[in-house]
Amino acid sequence: MKISVIICTHNPRPDYLRRVLEALKMQTLPTDQWELLLIDNASQKPLASAWDLSWHPHARHIREDELGVRPARVRGINESTSGLVVFVDDDNVLQSGYLMECLILADSHPFIGALGGQIIPEYEAPPREDIKPYLFYLVIREFDEVRWSNLVNFHETTPDGAGMCIRREVVNNYVLLVAGDGRRKELDRKGDSLFGGEDTDIALCSRRVGLGTGRFPSLRLVHLIPQTRLTERFFLKAAFCGAYTHTLLGYLYGLRKHQQKDGLLARGLFLVRQFRCSHFDRRLSAEQQKGESRAWELIHKWEHQTV
Repeated sequence: MKISVIICTHNPRPDYLRRVLEALKMQTLPTDQWELLLIDNASQKPLASAWDLSWHPHARHIREDELGVRPARVRGINESTSGLVVFVDDDNVLQSGYLMECLILADSHPFIGALGGQIIPEYEAPPREDIKPYLFYLVIREFDEVRWSNLVNFHETTPDGAGMCIRREVVNNYVLLVAGDGRRKELDRKGDSLFGGEDTDIALCSRRVGLGTGRFPSLRLVHLIPQTRLTERFFLKAAFCGAYTHTLLGYLYGLRKHQQKDGLLARGLFLVRQFRCSHFDRRLSAEQQKGESRAWELIHKWEHQTV
């Protein structure tokens, strides 16, 4: 089995993309066993003339003018030729044995359709002490045990998009799914937006084809985190967008069919927790509620359209 590495990027930071490509050059897996597709997702300055991929015999520049991670990844999937697909973001530095380990894990776990690993942060500037309790919003994953499952709502085993390795039957199912369901367009990061969910949507397609998902500590990559993501403004935006997309995903996968209405006791407990929280915690919670409410407004429109 071979691997297709797909990098989807929009106006990347040159220093970050350079490190991403250098890490791919250092892969222990011989280049005749994997291909590299650099998807230029509507960058202001086309990437093909600026980035030399001639070091890889099976590398291609591909331009996708529809802005968004979803169309860029669909384009990459359709252009790729291998039995395994690995998504690499433009701020992901893979360990040297990453691709080799993907092949080993896919071969030894044929019942897993999508797998991922540890995501280790590297900060452009040290996080402030008051920000550290909220770093989980940066999708940091550090663990030391294998976790896998075939349950749709088991979040501990669903890999994140960074470095995710997916079987061909899973990504093909995803392409068909988004082509036939326009609602999936809401699960899409565009430009600097933090709306997303397309990564989880792809991973959960494993369950649609009878396979599971897993996280493996032997897979490691470094996530390059710029200083702009270490601000209160970023975390508030992440809280809103995360709640929005999480609610949509839950509905689309049948985990939440109706909006939950807080009873008097539940509302009272919420207010007590709010009173005990810090000012910033209350702001985060408020943004999460706004995001969930915005998602339910859209869901009600979907339901009205199908009546």
